[in-house]
Amino acid sequence: MIRAESARGDSRALLARGARELGLQLTSDELEMLEAFQEELLNWNQRINLTAITSPEEVAIKHLLDSLTVLRALPPALADERASGSLADVGSGGGLPGIPLAIVRPCLRVSLIEATRKKCSFLEHVAHRLSLTGVTVLHGRAEELAHRPDLRERYDVVVARAVGALAVLAELCLPLVRPGGYFIAMKTPRAAAEIAAARRAVELMGGGCEQMIPVRLPILDQERLLVVIEKQRLTPALYPRRPGVPARSPL
Repeated sequence: MIRAESARGDSRALLARGARELGLQLTSDELEMLEAFQEELLNWNQRINLTAITSPEEVAIKHLLDSLTVLRALPPALADERASGSLADVGSGGGLPGIPLAIVRPCLRVSLIEATRKKCSFLEHVAHRLSLTGVTVLHGRAEELAHRPDLRERYDVVVARAVGALAVLAELCLPLVRPGGYFIAMKTPRAAAEIAAARRAVELMGGGCEQMIPVRLPILDQERLLVVIEKQRLTPALYPRRPGVPARSPL
């Protein structure tokens, strides 16, 4: 249950408080940008389906702060806020977690991969509105984009918050990760059972050891699980398979 602080409608206070619980000290500029993103998300949501959550306070917690939990799983080389590197958000939708990560880690080069054209228009608008010069919006399905030479095995980190079995997400995301990079799947604790079922897909995609990082969603104190998979080998050229096949026939 959301506490009295959110009942007063002070999403900035919620963001600042939640960030502190995550070990982050957000600047006033970052808080302002996160609030502006939240406003745009809710405004555009009246025209296109970006989120089922429409309360500003819940958006602040369940979308923005949830997105920032990914920082717990970034490799040491990218943990510093001044570190440069590349990150792809697959199935970005309303820009989650990619936009909040780009706001608090402006040195990262962030690609937002989204298959729906209208959602891409929203992402392009937000990136321009917030002057996020390191953000690129890529319209297309991961199954196709991962075969582009300029994108295949180019990213230090690929993250997916999209709903889907881990075996499916591994086939969509690991081909985009460079050897030595990482794939991060944002899951609930119930997803721990998916790891064994996904092991074959992970190995076929060139993934190696995995790590499960439990995190708690600030304010609401809900459990989350970040599944981190290291890319150890090149992905065979066959993968990912044609659009729709990974979801219909998981490896």
